[in-house]
Amino acid sequence: MPAPTTLLTPPMLHEFPAPTALADALAAYVGAAITTRLQTSPRCAIALSGGKTPVRFFESLSKSEIDWKGVTITLVDDRWVPETSARSNAALLRRHLLQGPASAATFLPLVNDAASPEAGRQEAEQAIAGLPLPFAAVVLGMGLDGHTASFFPDGDRLEEALAPSRGNRVETMRAAAAEEARMTLTLPILLEADRVAVHIEGNEKRRVLAAAGLPGPGAIMPIRAVLARRPPPDIFWSP
Repeated sequence: MPAPTTLLTPPMLHEFPAPTALADALAAYVGAAITTRLQTSPRCAIALSGGKTPVRFFESLSKSEIDWKGVTITLVDDRWVPETSARSNAALLRRHLLQGPASAATFLPLVNDAASPEAGRQEAEQAIAGLPLPFAAVVLGMGLDGHTASFFPDGDRLEEALAPSRGNRVETMRAAAAEEARMTLTLPILLEADRVAVHIEGNEKRRVLAAAGLPGPGAIMPIRAVLARRPPPDIFWSP
């Protein structure tokens, strides 16, 4: 397992009075990252998180007037379920982000037609390898157990996801806390992005983040591995 994490420089905390203000600011942050990359490259890619928290952010970002034709959007992680499932992050992203101006973007889901994430991992690996990497922006969430992406403390492939020995860009994950099996991007590809943000809302998650900022093993609170990034990630928080 990775060694205990010590934060030398604290992350940049951006506080907002309400989730709507946060969503608009985070959309501007990601939009700026896309625009900056497209000034020097014909294409770029971003990786976003699912769940309930980013819905307002998705809807704000979808209205951004940027060159979406040059953008590929993928997910940080997803549950191995079909897009017909209410648990699908891909379906959530299509419904709330790939609308309006953002409908011109290309979407690359992590879930494919394989029977399991283990069977589909190589196909997902090849698809992610074909993106214009590194990502222009990555937006992560965080659970109350300190997990981010599908880096669950009890995950069966946590060590491989945090420090892939073969340079894998994607990894499978099974954990009791995860319910379904997952496919997730690995830590190195996330941290190599031009901009890395962590999007959290509510006082309880802020307390968890504060605890994660203390020295300790990353395997217990995997978000620590993201907070230790150099330069530090940007934290977007609202009550």
